Amino acid sequence: MARLNLSNINPHVVEAKYAVRGELAVKSEEYRARLRKGDKSLPFSEVISANIGNPQQLDQKPITFFRQVLSLLENPKLLEHEDVLLNSLGYKTDVLERAKWLLDHCGSVGAYSASAGVPVIKESIAKFLEERDGFAADPARIYLSAGASSGVNTLLHIICAAPNSGVLVPIPQYPLYTASLSVLNATCVPYYLNEHHNWGTSLENIKEAYNTAKSNGTDVRAIVIINPGNPTGASLAEEDVESVLEFAAQEKLVVLADEVYQANVFIGKFHPFRRALLTLQKEHPGKYDDVELASLHSISKGMVGECGHRGGYFDLVGFKKEVEEQIYKFVSITLCAPVIGQCLVEMMVNPPRPGDPSFALYDAEYSGIYNGLQERATALYNAFAQEEGVECGPPQGSMYLFPTVHVPPRAAEQAKKEGRTPDEFYCMKMLEATGVCVVPGAGFGQVPGTLHFRTTFLAPGTDWVGSIMTFHRQFMDEWR
Repeated sequence: MARLNLSNINPHVVEAKYAVRGELAVKSEEYRARLRKGDKSLPFSEVISANIGNPQQLDQKPITFFRQVLSLLENPKLLEHEDVLLNSLGYKTDVLERAKWLLDHCGSVGAYSASAGVPVIKESIAKFLEERDGFAADPARIYLSAGASSGVNTLLHIICAAPNSGVLVPIPQYPLYTASLSVLNATCVPYYLNEHHNWGTSLENIKEAYNTAKSNGTDVRAIVIINPGNPTGASLAEEDVESVLEFAAQEKLVVLADEVYQANVFIGKFHPFRRALLTLQKEHPGKYDDVELASLHSISKGMVGECGHRGGYFDLVGFKKEVEEQIYKFVSITLCAPVIGQCLVEMMVNPPRPGDPSFALYDAEYSGIYNGLQERATALYNAFAQEEGVECGPPQGSMYLFPTVHVPPRAAEQAKKEGRTPDEFYCMKMLEATGVCVVPGAGFGQVPGTLHFRTTFLAPGTDWVGSIMTFHRQFMDEWR
């Protein structure tokens, strides 16, 4: 008999929930396998994975400059044939120069790097942050990671010291945070975003959640902000960013700013927490000097969309040296982030500039991806706006819409009989009818009594949108 079973493995792993790759995602892969084998019995001919922000799975094309450089990093012998690269394969001179520069500083991308990342890549990130924020950045306080998720894992391991260590987490939220806190046996302190104000951050809700948790004996140590939001797509106003930092300064909270969607902003503009904090420190000497901020970014989103290469970074402001030493030790345990992913981070923060040989193509590809995302987001929003029982705010950013859905009472009753929440029931029926996999709002958290689902707008074309609308009408008619 096997030594391990569900009752004797780590109970915190068993308790953790991650709906983005939950039951519906598993079911969708079963359908995809059946279609590959030629199964004609299903009422759809393809599965659309609208449940996860995985751009290239949904036909977002890689940026040519990035992939050409990567090809040379993976196979440096190609550089022995520059004439072929330049004259026959469409490579530009700046591609070759970037690859040589990275190879000079990284060595083989198959070798480990320094634990916190390749030094020159950290320097490129520091230059990017200075250009973006108007304040110098210290490469020594930048840590490369295997995507932003790895950075979150590192930071939460450092922050959470006991079961009563609490972290304020926005609801709805990307379930990485609740799942990670569950595994760490720490305390999630949920605070609700304001759906009626474009899913903005409500300082009143944050304070209420903080005070309640504190009165219950929770040692609230940090606050998570996802900006632009996942799953909501909300892009925070500058005053919202500043109000969070003021509260963090007042209550001595570490701020974890998840900013992986910073390039995906359609309405307004992105306001980095780092820029806001350093500006406040300059304008109000002493008041904000002790605020600890960790800002995270990734190659997985934006117009880069290189999820599978696992690259990201986090930048620290205000952390004590003795704490940073422990962070360094923790990242050293996993040796280093994937070096090829680190190189992609370098290209993300230091892309071709005007005048560079590769700039024209890079700019056309980047703009084409951005415009395509915005067009599909608008088309999906307009479709939802016409449907009975669906409420959805305009797409502000990230890669998602998070509409409210009002299901008929009979559907809610049937969901209860099946042991599901009404939104889980609705989303399962959608998958079974259309092959479109979305995520129930229950997987992200939502105000009690409300129902939502999250869908990406990454999939090409509009046929899948039409199939969702047809399903919705038929669902409402069947269950009203």
